[in-house]
Amino acid sequence: MIPNDRSLLLGVNVDHCATLRQARYRQHPLDHGNEVEPDCVTCALLSEAAGADGITMHLREDRRHVQESDVARARREIATRLNLEMAATPEMIQYALSLRPDSVCLVPESREEVTTEGGLDLQAQTSRIREVVVAMSEAGIQTSLFIDPDPRQIELAAELESPWIELHTGAYANAYYQEGRSAELARLVAGAERAKQLGLVVNAGHGINYQNITEVCTIPHLHELNIGHSIISRALMVGISQAVTEMKHHMLPTGSSASPAS
Repeated sequence: MIPNDRSLLLGVNVDHCATLRQARYRQHPLDHGNEVEPDCVTCALLSEAAGADGITMHLREDRRHVQESDVARARREIATRLNLEMAATPEMIQYALSLRPDSVCLVPESREEVTTEGGLDLQAQTSRIREVVVAMSEAGIQTSLFIDPDPRQIELAAELESPWIELHTGAYANAYYQEGRSAELARLVAGAERAKQLGLVVNAGHGINYQNITEVCTIPHLHELNIGHSIISRALMVGISQAVTEMKHHMLPTGSSASPAS
């Protein structure tokens, strides 16, 4: 179902707050709440207070940043929505069904990558993705598929009856200062238009920052942007509350007179 509210939502991904913690406390037991800093759940709560519309956490198979204890605490404590990014593995399917997040976003995973690179290949794993979509739907959990703005992938998402997709904006972000920028933006625009025609809710994420956010917001039919690394990086300089407030300001329609809090 396509939401009626046309305002663009901001989902804050707090994975890289956990990355900073793990750089120092990888061997520390993490079941003592915010004893070990920086605490990504506290980061999530502060992000909500500053205007975030949802919180995203990626529980990776290798547990390189976010841990199960983080996700469990976030599920209990946050007031908006918890979006769980996950691979379509039997372990994560069972975990999600037990946790009952508000939504899951299925993403590809590789231990060799620094962060998620590229979208799902739905054609290569149609049966598995279909099983996950059905299982989550039956449990009342919204499913989103993280895919490249490729027409065939978007059509397959619709055929698999995933209500949401998240367009991978990484190629556009990487090309932002290069000649391919316009072409990559055009691919995203065309992808969003095709998804809208097929009745899909369109989210976007990966590589979105304070420099490219204004142009990203010209992509039609967007429901939510999921942004993590840029906000966490900015927060190191100005604090998480100000970083979220600034990003929300950049997402306002052109011509708005609102200004971020100082």
